[in-house]
Order: sequence, then structure tokens, then C-alpha cells
Amino acid sequence: MSTSHSFRLDGSLALITGGSKGLGLGIAKAMKEAGANVILSARDSAELTRTAADLDVPTAPIDLLDTAAIPAWYDALVDAHGRPDILVNSAGITRRAPAHELAIEDWNDVIALNQTAVFAVSQMFARHLIAAKAPGHIINIASLMTFAARRTTAAYTASKGAIGQLTKVLAVDWADKGILVNAIAPGFIDTDMNTALKNNPEFDAWIKVRTPLARWGDAEDIAAPAVFLASPAASFITGQVIYVDGGFTATF
Repeated sequence: MSTSHSFRLDGSLALITGGSKGLGLGIAKAMKEAGANVILSARDSAELTRTAADLDVPTAPIDLLDTAAIPAWYDALVDAHGRPDILVNSAGITRRAPAHELAIEDWNDVIALNQTAVFAVSQMFARHLIAAKAPGHIINIASLMTFAARRTTAAYTASKGAIGQLTKVLAVDWADKGILVNAIAPGFIDTDMNTALKNNPEFDAWIKVRTPLARWGDAEDIAAPAVFLASPAASFITGQVIYVDGGFTATF
């Protein structure tokens, strides 16, 4: 295969959770540009419909907090759109509070969406591929919190730490099935989730000093590595957590 084609996704079908905005949307756009057919999933049906109409792609709405509904939802998705061979687990939430004040309900929601739902969707993705004896790629969205921690992020940090290890164990479990599993750990990215932080002048200045490349990242900075990890060019990469953070974890 020529180098020019090894980074293409032509003929692939990519399912992207959290695909209506932020990193998920950026990845969806990049994968479609690289030749993939794309299915967007998110829980806000109205926002999802608007986004999908702009991209001219189908949707599979679901509130992934309802983890028990995932198997039936996934089976219906395959019946309606075909069997995905790329999965991007991008949906995520955070609830901030000092650990001693965090409501257990908030803890449970963050763990359910950021951790349990990632496993449940990945499991269904793999079951369909294994039954068909077909290869595939899973890309999980990890975080700087997979590596370290900040105050008031107990649930989020625990969930993203788990994503790092989940990525490794799924890669090992499914390597002989041809399913490659990797994670991208973004640094501080200019998305809706971080709007309050970016609008804080003191925090914004700290990020630009603390990050060697001296800026916030954007969705495109994450989208390009996602396309690479889903492409034939990454056929010998699995079980990795790749930090795309402007050098943040390289220094102190």
C-alpha cells in the first residue's frame, strides 16, 4: 500500500459517541474527509440532528448514562446502518467539587458515562466484529487526568485513569481478533467543557505558560491523531495512550 493511501479511511464505517460537538465533532469531520462513512451519536437529539444535517451523516441518538440500554441500541444501529469498524468513544462529562463534598450521584454519573459506557459500547462493537471475523479500531478519549490530577476532579480523574487501563486490557484481549485499541489523551483543549476555564484570565495565562507550545489545543489537534490511529498506517499500534498536550506532560 502506498503511503498516500495508508492514512485514508475509505470504505470504513465510524461510530463516534459525543459526536454533536467538541472533540467528537472535530474527529467526525476529519474522518469523513479521510473517506470514512460516519455515524454520529449523542444524547441531545435536537443538537445531534442539526450537526448531522450539516455533515450529511446519519445519527444514532442515545443517553449513554442509561448503560443498560446500550446492547439493544447497538444492535439496532447495526441493523439500520451496518456494522461499524471504527469506534471513537468521545462522550464524556465532568462534575467538579472537592472530593469530600462531591455528591455520590455526581460520582456515579461520571463513572457511568466516562467509564462503564465506554466498556459497554466497546464490548458490543467487538462482539459484532468478532462474530463477523472482521478487524476494527477503537479510539478512546482519555485525558491529562489519565496521567495526573487536579483538585476538584475526583470523579473525572478516576474515570479517565480507568480509561488508560481499559485501553490496555481491551487491546490485549482483542489483539488476536484484529481489533486495535488505543487512546488519545488531550491536553487543555478549547471546547465547550473548558469554556469556563478558558474564560478565566488567570487560568488562561497559566495554561499558556505551563504548556511548552504556549497555547490551548483545538479539536483539529485531536482529530488528526484519531484519523491516524484508525488508519492502516497504525496497524502495529495497540494498547497505547498517546498524549496530545502541547508538551504539558513533558515538563513541570
